[in-house]
Amino acid sequence: MKLISRRFHAVLDYLSAVVLAAAPWFFGFADVGNALMVSISAGVFVLIVSLLTAYPGGVVRTLSMATHLNLDILLGIILALSPWIFGFHEQVYLPHLILGLFSIFAGAVTNRAPWNRQVRKAGV
Repeated sequence: MKLISRRFHAVLDYLSAVVLAAAPWFFGFADVGNALMVSISAGVFVLIVSLLTAYPGGVVRTLSMATHLNLDILLGIILALSPWIFGFHEQVYLPHLILGLFSIFAGAVTNRAPWNRQVRKAGV
C-alpha cells in the first residue's frame, strides 16, 4: 500500500510547480543565475508533466502514472544534486536539496496503478 493517493499527488504537483517557480524570490536566490534557472525550469517541468499525466489532475492525460512518478524521482535526483552539478552550492543549496528529496519521496510513495483502471473498478 502506498502512502499518497493519485488525487493528493496531483495537488502536490501543482503546489510544487508554484513553489519551485517562486522559490528564487521566496528564499532570496533570484540573483544566483544557475539556481534561478534550475528552480524555474523544474517548476515548468512539473507543471507540464502534471498537465500530461493520466491522473485526476491531468488535462491531456497521455503520460502513464508510472512514467510520471519515474520522472518525479529523476527530477528529484537532479534537483537535489543541482547545486553541486551547476556550481552554485556555495551561494544556495538547501531549497534545491529539500525540494529534490521531497520529489523523490513523493514519487516513491504514490500509488502507481493506472488511474483509468481504478476509475473502472470503482464504477465511475
